[in-house]
Amino acid sequence: MREIMDCLEQDPVIAAVGNDKWQKALESPAKVIFYMSADLLTLEERVKQAHSTGKYIMVHMDMADGIGRDRTGLRFLKNCGVDGVISTKGQLIRGAKELGLFTVQRFFAVDSAGVESLGEMLRSTMPDVMEIMPGVVTKVIARFAATGIPVIAGGLIQTKNEVTDALGAGATAVSTGQPELWYM
Repeated sequence: MREIMDCLEQDPVIAAVGNDKWQKALESPAKVIFYMSADLLTLEERVKQAHSTGKYIMVHMDMADGIGRDRTGLRFLKNCGVDGVISTKGQLIRGAKELGLFTVQRFFAVDSAGVESLGEMLRSTMPDVMEIMPGVVTKVIARFAATGIPVIAGGLIQTKNEVTDALGAGATAVSTGQPELWYM
């Protein structure tokens, strides 16, 4: 596990890919691949390819095709040589840790209540790392504001800068539970 963490500290950009960009990921300087579209029939070959280019491969269990989202599926991944798993599901993270796989627990930060519950979930699963999504919400606001349908940005907005960032990205309005921001 320490080797993967050292790798992420030295090369912090991870190639998150499906089959369409697989070859580009192998040719890239990224040392870690998040394989988002693993399937039962091609996984072993993908693992060999990743390892032959000196890369670690993490499989997104929630999106894997033909691989059970259970202990047997996790054992299959380990037997294929996968270095780790990604999942939103606590039981998969716990099971993967028991098997000695590197674990990435993915969280979607959509509102304050959801973020508050993350601490409890983390204490229960203790993943090696967590991935919080979305990483760049202003990009999403800008993309959908361009459609002509007004966008209201909501969730986790707690500062004046966050309000102005959302509005600057194209949001028509912002919803927030912070009373001091209602007077802007």
